Amino acid sequence: MATKTKSKQATQNRGGQEEQMTDNANQNRERPTEVVVGDYITVRDLATLINRSPIDLIKILMQFGIMAPITHSIDHDTAVILGEELGVAVKWPEPEVDEEAGEEDESAVHPQMVKRTFVQELIERESEANLVERPPVVAVLGHVDHGKTTLLDHIRNANVVAGEAGGITQRTGAYQVTVDGKKITFLDTPGHEAFTAMRARGAQVTDIVVLVVAADDGVMPQTREAINHAKAAGVHIIVALNKIDKANANPDRVLEELANEGLQPESWGGETIVVPMSALTGEGVEELLENILVVAELEHYTANPNGQCLGTVIESELDKYRGVTTTLLVQNGTLRRGDTIVVGTTYGRIKAMFYYEGKKIAKAGPSTPVVILGLNEAPEAGEVFRRVRDDRTAKRIAADRLAAAEAEAKAAAPQRMSLEDLFARIEGGETKTLNLIVRADMQGTLAPVVQSLNELGNEEVSIKVLQAAIGDISESDVMLAEASDAIIIGFSVGVDKAAQVRADQSGIEIRLYQVIYKMIEDIDDAINGMLEPVYEDVTLGHAEVLKLFKLRRGAVAGCKITDGVARRGALVRVLRDGEEVISGTSVDSLHRFEEDVQEVRTGFECGIKLASKSRELREGDIIEMYESQRVR
Repeated sequence: MATKTKSKQATQNRGGQEEQMTDNANQNRERPTEVVVGDYITVRDLATLINRSPIDLIKILMQFGIMAPITHSIDHDTAVILGEELGVAVKWPEPEVDEEAGEEDESAVHPQMVKRTFVQELIERESEANLVERPPVVAVLGHVDHGKTTLLDHIRNANVVAGEAGGITQRTGAYQVTVDGKKITFLDTPGHEAFTAMRARGAQVTDIVVLVVAADDGVMPQTREAINHAKAAGVHIIVALNKIDKANANPDRVLEELANEGLQPESWGGETIVVPMSALTGEGVEELLENILVVAELEHYTANPNGQCLGTVIESELDKYRGVTTTLLVQNGTLRRGDTIVVGTTYGRIKAMFYYEGKKIAKAGPSTPVVILGLNEAPEAGEVFRRVRDDRTAKRIAADRLAAAEAEAKAAAPQRMSLEDLFARIEGGETKTLNLIVRADMQGTLAPVVQSLNELGNEEVSIKVLQAAIGDISESDVMLAEASDAIIIGFSVGVDKAAQVRADQSGIEIRLYQVIYKMIEDIDDAINGMLEPVYEDVTLGHAEVLKLFKLRRGAVAGCKITDGVARRGALVRVLRDGEEVISGTSVDSLHRFEEDVQEVRTGFECGIKLASKSRELREGDIIEMYESQRVR
């Protein structure tokens, strides 16, 4: 018995030593001595970049008094400190300068264009000798009813080989076509909202945007939004001038409108490729595909098929027959059936892999979209996947991420740009540009508003209007602000409910104005560090006065709380027949029976004594209680 016990202990010790040696070898493998980090990076991405567990970084941050979840964004200086603690040099990316463009470089207009995502930075670390040409990844954007779906269907149907469709589905989120022996990958996104939603999560998968504009309709609001989203992503834009076969088509007018949006057509001496076409008849579609290949050749999109395998989740769903089915876009390396991958807190071994047509495949190289089976849960679109050595490593990484993510619910929302903290961020060297998205009620108002904003910049900070349009603030505006770290300015407009909810969740600041000089004054004060904090009244509840009890000093109102809550110390306004008759006072005391209480909730009766003006109350009055809260 003792012999068996010793043998078992020896086996466990040997197994533990082997596991430790394996973990140590895995940790030391390809651990960099220096990394490149931009303005901001999440804890998770930095941990992956330096080949460390996120828990290691979180422990160091806690030593400095920073409670940060795995998804928390840290600035460059904090990343430098973390690197020093772990023996890794953190450096700024080298500025990308176009000598011919000079000061008019487009990246100066759209600062987000020079920012690279985590996946892009990892690919850029690959040795040039190992890089090979890869297919370009294309997204099709544009206004509703301008022909995006018709164009995609025509391209897809022209390239589907009869009899090959079958295994999974033909309507995957991405697919490939072959033109003159070269492949092009298309992302079948529902619109620029999805395009930017992925980018807001840190995923940059698109190389080229095909902007579909109808020749009979011209540049419309969603067209402008798509242009701004594509420019903010820093991708090449090709215009597909659709519906040229219609009798009322006016291509010259559309070219002029495109030029006004900063897309100068090649035929006018600019750099934007414009392809006249008809998605319905197929006229010009081949020319469009050829131009995509020309741009790809000029831009020279590359990846290392033998390097670290990683990419992005395009879509994922739970199929009742097959389990979790996930569409992935491989961006570097080669993914093979049987590989183990980690996506966020999800992991699994690839049991089966399919091409977009449904045909089973054994491997997939860069820019190849595939549908896989085998993950334990459905990951979110935009999540980055990475191949790891084995299931044990995958479980450990997923467990580390899950443990760190438990603090996310308690953590504050990610810090976004706001006018209140603008001056502090300028002083700290965190920002040099204030990005704005502007909405106004009419075109005649929009122009002077934008002109006034553009004149407010100084030597310390420049102001860039990323998008200016008429109409209420929409959810698309908030999504663009998320991706570009911008503030939304509204002039004599409202805010969609969905936009307000998303802005509250993501911490995007929306400023609404009715007077132009007040808007100018606020932004100017913010730049110079003199902006006063903004407060707004938040209603707590209402109480109906049922009876009045006169006292030597004042009166106590017997009330019923009709909605919300009555709270001692709350500010008060009294409404009589819908009009305000008393203001400038507060709740002095609250009584339930003979007890003095702090608050009373809906449906209960209580006695309310006001700090002043209580003798002016009448039966039937409505006491509205509110408090003044500071808003961003």
